[in-house]
Amino acid sequence: MLLSSTEAIDIAQKSVEGHGLVRLNLESVDSAENRSLNFTMERFLPDITALAASSALCALNNSDKKLPYPYNYSEEYVSRTVGRSYPSHKGCGLEVLLPWCMEHKLCGVRSFLRQDFVLFSLAVLKAMALEITQFLLAAQSPDANIRTQAEASLRQFQEQNLPLFLLSLAVELANNVKPLESRRLAGIVLKNSLDAKDSVRKEHLVQQWMTIEISIKSQIKDSLLRTLGSSASEARHTSAQVIAKVASIEIPRKQWPELIGSLLNNMTQQDSPAALKQATLETLGYVCEVISHQDLVQDEVNSVLTAVVQGMNLAEHSHEVRLAATKALYNALDFAQTNFDNEMERNYIMKVVCETAISKEADIRQAAFECLVSIASTYYEVLEPYMQTLFQLTSNAVKGDEESVALQAIEFWSSICDEEIELQEYGTVEGGDSGSAHSRFIEKALPYLVPLLLDTMLKQEDQDQDDSIWNVSMAGGTCLGLVARTVGDSIVKLVMPFVEGNILKPDWHCREAATYAFGSILEGPSVETLRPLVTNGLDFLLNAMRDENNNVKDTTAWTLSRIFEFLHCPASGFSVISQEKLERIVAVLLESINDAPNVAEKVCGAIYYLAQGYEDAGTSSSHLTQHIPRIISELLKTAERTDGSDFKLRTSAYETLNEVVRSSNVVETSLIILELLKSILHKLGQTLELQIVSSDDREKQGDLQASLCAVIQVIIQKLSSTDETKPSILQAADPIMFLFLRVFACRSSTVHEEAMLAIGALAHASGPEFEKYMPELYKYLEMGLQNFEEYEVCAITVGVIGDICRALEDKVLPYCDGIMNHLVCNLQSAELNRSVKPPIFSCFGDIALAIGEQFSKYIEPTVAMMRSAAEVCAQMDNSDEELMDYGNQLKRSIFEAYSGILQGFKDSKPELMLPHAGHLFQFIELVFREKYRDESVTKAAVAVMGDLADALGPNTKILFKDKAFCVQFLGECLQSEDEHLKETANWTQVMIARVVS
Repeated sequence: MLLSSTEAIDIAQKSVEGHGLVRLNLESVDSAENRSLNFTMERFLPDITALAASSALCALNNSDKKLPYPYNYSEEYVSRTVGRSYPSHKGCGLEVLLPWCMEHKLCGVRSFLRQDFVLFSLAVLKAMALEITQFLLAAQSPDANIRTQAEASLRQFQEQNLPLFLLSLAVELANNVKPLESRRLAGIVLKNSLDAKDSVRKEHLVQQWMTIEISIKSQIKDSLLRTLGSSASEARHTSAQVIAKVASIEIPRKQWPELIGSLLNNMTQQDSPAALKQATLETLGYVCEVISHQDLVQDEVNSVLTAVVQGMNLAEHSHEVRLAATKALYNALDFAQTNFDNEMERNYIMKVVCETAISKEADIRQAAFECLVSIASTYYEVLEPYMQTLFQLTSNAVKGDEESVALQAIEFWSSICDEEIELQEYGTVEGGDSGSAHSRFIEKALPYLVPLLLDTMLKQEDQDQDDSIWNVSMAGGTCLGLVARTVGDSIVKLVMPFVEGNILKPDWHCREAATYAFGSILEGPSVETLRPLVTNGLDFLLNAMRDENNNVKDTTAWTLSRIFEFLHCPASGFSVISQEKLERIVAVLLESINDAPNVAEKVCGAIYYLAQGYEDAGTSSSHLTQHIPRIISELLKTAERTDGSDFKLRTSAYETLNEVVRSSNVVETSLIILELLKSILHKLGQTLELQIVSSDDREKQGDLQASLCAVIQVIIQKLSSTDETKPSILQAADPIMFLFLRVFACRSSTVHEEAMLAIGALAHASGPEFEKYMPELYKYLEMGLQNFEEYEVCAITVGVIGDICRALEDKVLPYCDGIMNHLVCNLQSAELNRSVKPPIFSCFGDIALAIGEQFSKYIEPTVAMMRSAAEVCAQMDNSDEELMDYGNQLKRSIFEAYSGILQGFKDSKPELMLPHAGHLFQFIELVFREKYRDESVTKAAVAVMGDLADALGPNTKILFKDKAFCVQFLGECLQSEDEHLKETANWTQVMIARVVS
C-alpha cells in the first residue's frame, strides 16, 4: 500500500537511528531545506527513478506474469542514469514512482530492493515533503524576493513532474501536522491546477488531469477524501472545493463512480464526527453545483437528497452540520425534479425547508430562504399548496428578521414575479413545457404584498446611498418594480396613496421612499393610466431636484430618467413632455448636473433617455436642437470633474454625450457636431502627451482614450449617415486616423477596442478611399488578430476587417493572404477563446464578397473548416444554455460565410461551390429540424438557400426538388410575424422558383 508522507518520514527517521546506513545522504537532505526545489529533484529524483526502474525490470525478468499497463520511463533515460539498459516492461507505474511498496494491487509486481535503497528513497521523500512545505510557506512571505523564488520553485516542480506535484499538494493538504498556512496554499494551488475561469485554460487543465496515471489520481482523491475528516476546518473546506473540481471533470465522463457512495457513507456511519459530516455535506453541495442532473442516476439523487434533508434535522445535528446541509440542498435542488413531481416527497422537502426557515440561527434561516428562492424559480408550477405558508414566512422575515434573511425573503417574491412575467410574455417558464400553468400568485397576494414592500422602502441607510450596496430598501423597490410589470395597472391604486402621503413629509426618508415607489411603477402600467399622474407630478419632481437632501435628489433624478425612458417616445406617437415643458426640464437637468457626483450621474441618465426619445422622431427631433449646444457643453464639463471617487461619472457623461449626438437631427446639428469633433480630437491628442509614471496613470489614460474614441465613432456614424453631411467627416479622416494610429501605440486593450470600432466606422464612411491608410494600419490589424489573451480585442479586429473588406472591395486583395493566414490559425488554435471563432467565419464571407473569384485559392481550407464547425454544431449539447447560445452564433456565422462566398463567386466561378452544395443542404436541413431554433439562425439559413439558387442557378435544380423540407421551411417563415424574415423568405422563394421551373 502507498505510504503517506508522514509515514515515510517516520520510517525514514527510525531507520536512520537504527541502521546508520545512509546518514551522509540524510544529512545532505536535511541541509537542503534552504536550497532550491530544483536541486532536490535533480540531486535525488533521477537516481531513485532509474534504480526503481532497474529493480522493477529485474523483477520482471524473474517473473512470467504479464502486466496490463505500459511502463512510462524510457530505456534511454534508465540507461543514461544508471549505466545499464533493460528491455521495456509493462506495469501499473506505481512500481516506478514508489518502488518500496511491497506489492502493487493493480499489477501484482513485487519490487526487490535493498534495504539501504528503501531508506534512501524514504529519505528523499522526507526531503521533498519538507521542501514543498517550506516553499509553500515562502511563497506567502512578505519579502518579495523570497516569495518570487519560492513561486518559481513551485512552478518548476509543477512543470517537471505534474502528477507528483499534485500528489504532494494533496498530501500536504491532508497532513494534520503541517502548518495551516502551507496547507491552505496547497489547497488553493491544487484547485487552480484543475479549474480556471477562461474556457481555453480550463480545457487545458482538464486534459492535463485526464492524462495523469489512474493510480496517482486515485491517491490524490483518497488524500482529499481523508482531508474531510481533518481537525482543521479550513483544510476541510478547501478539500471539499477540490473534490468538486475533480468531480466536475470525472463524473460527466463516468469516472469516480464511487465518490457519491463514499460521501454518503460518511453520513450514515454511526461514529462519524460532526466535523466530517459538515465537510461531507459541503462537498455534496459543491459537487451538485458543478455537475449536471443527468450525471447522476435517480437512486443516487434520492440518496443525496435523503442525506441532505436529514442533515437539516434540528434534533440530531449541530449548527454547522445543519447549515452545510441547507446549503447543500440549495445546490441539489436542480436534481430533484422527480422528487418534486412526487407529492409525498415534495411535501416532506417543503416541510423541512419551511421549518429550517424559522431556525434560531440567522445564517441557517438565510440559507433556507435561499432554497425557497430557488424552488420558486425551478418548481413554480407546484407551489400552489404552500403559498399561504410561504407568504407568512416571507412576511415575518421582511418585517422583523435580520437584513440578510429579509433580503432573501424579498428575493422570493422577485423570483415569483420573474416566472409570471415570463409566462405572460412567452406562455412558458424557462425549461418548462409550453402552456405551463399561470397561478397568478402576485395578483392574489397584491393587497398584502404591496404594503409589505412599501414599508421596506422606508428603511434606507442614513448615509448617502451607494448603488453598489444592496439593502432592504433597494430590494423592496426592485421587487415593487417587478410586481408592477407583472400586474400592470392594478398596482397604481395601491401605491399612489403611499406616494401622496409621504412626498411632502419633513422626514427625508419619507420623501425619498415616496419618490422611489413612484419611479418603480413606471414600467408595467399602461401609458393611459400613468400619463395623468406623470403630467401632474412632473413639476413637483423638477422642484424636488433642489431638495435639501442628497438621497432625495438622487432618487428624483433616477425617477425622471424612468419617466423619459418609458413615457417619452415621440417616434411612437406619445410623450408626456410638451415642447413648453422641455425648456424647463433641460434647465433643471443642466443645473442639477453640477450637484454631488451621485446626483450628477443620475442626471446624466435622465438626459440620456430624454435625448433617446427624439431619435428617429422626424420633425419632433427639432425640439431638442436648440438645447444641444448647452447640453454638450455641460456634459463635457461634467466629464472633466475630479470630485468623484471613481470614473463612473465621467463614463456616464461620455455615454450620454454619445446618445445626444446619436439622437440629434443631423441636418440641423451638423455644425455643432463638427465643433464637438474638433474638441474631442484635441482632448485625445492631449491624452497622448500625459506623463505616465505608474500603472494607475496608464489605466486612467486608457479609460479616457477609450471614452473619447467611442465619441469619435458615434460622430463618424452620425455625420456619414446623410449625403449632405458625409463630406465633412471625410475631410476630417486624415487627422482622425493619425490620432488613432498613435493611440494604438499606447497598447491598452480597452483603447484598442474602441479605436478599432471607430476605424470600422471610418472605413464604412470612406469606402475605397480608406485604402491609403492600410499600409500603416495593417500591422495593428495583425496585432489585434494575434491578441489571444485579450480576446475581445481579437474579436473586434475580426469585425473591423469585415468592415474594411466591404469598404475596399477588391482593393483589400494585397492584404488577404496575411489576413486569411491569421484567421485560419485562429480557428485552429485551442488557446483562443471560442467566442472569437463565429465572427471569423462571417469574416470569410466578407472577404469572399470583396475579392470575388480571387477567393478561389482559399476555398478548400475555408470550406473544410466550415464543414468541421457544422459537425460540431450537430453534436452540441442543447441542454447547456451557454453552449446553445454559442452554437447559434456558430450556425449563423457558417451560413453567413456560405452566403458571402456564393455571392462572391456568382459572376465568375460559381461552379467551385457545386461540390459543397450537398453538404450545405444537409446543414440547412439539420437546422430546420431543430426543436428550439434561434430566429437569427433561421434568417441566415433561409437567406443562404436563396443564395444557393441565385449563384448556382439550374445546377441546383435536382437538389431543390429532392429536398422537400425546403418547402416546409419557407412556408413556416412566410407565416412569421417578423417582416424581415418574411421578406427574405419571399426572395428565396422567387430564386428557387427560377431554378426549378
